[in-house]
Parts: sequence; C-alpha cells; structure tokens
Amino acid sequence: MPKATIPPLPMSGLFGLIKPSGPTSMSLRESTTVSIYAKSLLILPVNSLQPLFSKSRLFAPQTKPEDAQPGNKAKRRRMKRGGDVKLGQGGTLDPLADGVLGTVIHFDQLDPLIAHDTVVLGVGKGTKKLTQFLDCTKEYRTTCLLGCETDSYDSEGAIVRNAPWKHVTKEAVEEALAQFTGEIKQTPPIFSALKMDGRPLYEYARKGIPLPRPIEARSVTVHSLKIEEWLGSSHTYKWPQKSLSEDEKKAMEKAIQGVDESATIQDQPEESKDDEVASAFVLSMKVSGGTYVRSVVHDLAHSLGSAGHVVTLTRSRQGRFVLGEGEPETEDRRCIPWEVFEKAVSGSSTEADEDGWCEWEREVLQHIEIIEEK
Repeated sequence: MPKATIPPLPMSGLFGLIKPSGPTSMSLRESTTVSIYAKSLLILPVNSLQPLFSKSRLFAPQTKPEDAQPGNKAKRRRMKRGGDVKLGQGGTLDPLADGVLGTVIHFDQLDPLIAHDTVVLGVGKGTKKLTQFLDCTKEYRTTCLLGCETDSYDSEGAIVRNAPWKHVTKEAVEEALAQFTGEIKQTPPIFSALKMDGRPLYEYARKGIPLPRPIEARSVTVHSLKIEEWLGSSHTYKWPQKSLSEDEKKAMEKAIQGVDESATIQDQPEESKDDEVASAFVLSMKVSGGTYVRSVVHDLAHSLGSAGHVVTLTRSRQGRFVLGEGEPETEDRRCIPWEVFEKAVSGSSTEADEDGWCEWEREVLQHIEIIEEK
C-alpha cells in the first residue's frame, strides 16, 4: 500500500465500511437488536471499536503529564478507558445484507455525550455530517425468491403464505418493473417497528389488535430498476424453515381487518414436486433514502400474481462511498473491509510499519475524508 499523506492529528473524518452478510463475529450491542417482528437491524458494534480508535494517535491527542495529576479526575478516567473518540453510524443494514456502511469519527475533548440507543450516532460537527447518509442516493443488488412470502419480507423471517410461481417469466418481471420506477408510494409492512398511536405495528399483528387506521404510504424515488439475471431454478436458495402458526396468521388477519374487513391470509401453493425449486431472479436498483428494498421485492412479486422475498442484499453505494475503487472523475471513495478492523480488535493484526502505523490505521489514512475543524 502506498504511503498516505498524514493530516494534522488528531483528526475527524468520514469513511466507509464493507459490512459482511450476517452479524459479525464480534459482539453487537444487544440493545440494537429487536425481535424479528420489528425487523432486526444491524448497527455497527461501535463499542467494540471504541478502545481501538481511542488508543490511536490518528484520533486521540497525546496524553500530557498534567492530565495524570490528582485534580484531573475526569481526564484520568478518559486515560484509563483510552480516551473519548466518538464513533457514529450513518444508517443501518439488515443482518442479511452486506455492503457499504457509512461511519463518522470525531474526537471530543469534553466528557462523553450520553446517548440512548439510537440508529445514528455522532458528536458535534460529526453529527451534522451523518444526516446526509440518511437521505442520500443508494444502490443495491438483491435476489428475489418467488413462491413464498415472509413476515419480514426476507429469508430471516417466518413464512406467512405460499403462492403460485411457475407462471412468472423473465419477460413478465421486466414488464412489471416500470410501475415500481420513478416516484412511487411504499407501504411499510405490518411486521415492522414503525409505531401507530404509540404502539409498534408488529405488536398489532402479533397480538391480533385491529389497526386503528391504514398504514400510511410513503413517497420514495426509484431512479433505476432492472433485472440483472434470471436464475430460474438454477440456484440453491430455499424457503425459510420457520412459519407462522395458524393462531399467528389469525392474529395478523384480525389486525389488518381493522382497516380492511375483507383482508385474508390464504395459502395458494403451487402444485410441484417435493424437490422442485421455485424461480429466482436478481435485481439492481438505484433509490432515494428511505426506500425499502424488501418492499420493492415484496410488492413486485404481488404484482406478478405470486409471492416473493429477499434472499440476498448488497448495498454497493451509499452517497459517495462505494464498493470497488470508485470512478476517478467523481468524488467516490472506496470502502474498507470490516475484516481489517475485526483482525485489529481480536489482536491477530497488530504489526506496525516503519512509521508506527498498523494495518487498519493505514487503511483509514488511505480512505478517510477529513472533516476540518472550524
């Protein structure tokens, strides 16, 4: 790796991470994971990285002798735990998903900000930078498996119903994409953590409480949507093992019937052999912030007279942070693989170069976007 230009230290900045699919092997903050009904979202384990960044001279100022004096209790506490480097996350990814995850780093000389469990974390000037990653353009690649609908709209959920799929062709999918392109309305799933009258939607569905009113549709923009590959039955994806019980289905129906008396959840399984595999296809899309990729797949399958759910999901762009090297004529920035930090925290990669930088520090220096202090 070429030598990086060293900015004035300590520094603040932004960089992108490549999150692997599934929870990382490092411990996650339990408070960030909710039940499957609320659709569990993976939040970067910032607590695990805190000691790593707090001990690095990239972000933590050098300790002064006077900081260890008896009168400086607050400073001694910070020295003991390694400093007060603040890490914040610009958005989340589902555990199933992999790809770009935006992160902000900021060092605050004051006492730590006490933050409750929130989706986006940050401090001072870094906080203002995080908001752009909630509303920025994002790009995804996702695989839809037909014939089965789940409560979470992806393969981590429980089966709600089965539906015919053999009639769906590549040409039919391509023709249906137009109605999901441009500015569209999306209705969040009832099995979500969004609240209505102070109660999470999934609680209505789980307890059979009628919805007081319809779930409000949201306006989002799908800039582009196309089918990348028709897999047909040439794949190894399978429907989930879990399924809703009859009582759970009745509870869900009762909740929905609060606004639609005719709503029912009925299986319409395809007549097929036991070893027959349902069709799958791969989509790519460029969307605005707030777009539910899982809902695009779910609604698309419905429009085809079938059912479907997400089995793979990769975010290849979040604003200017992208997978790969990026384009020279743009401000795109390549992201750092999560494994680089995982090795550093586990202690399996601690060797420093001639300038005293570890692997993860060299990677950060190569890819960080500096936030100038004012």
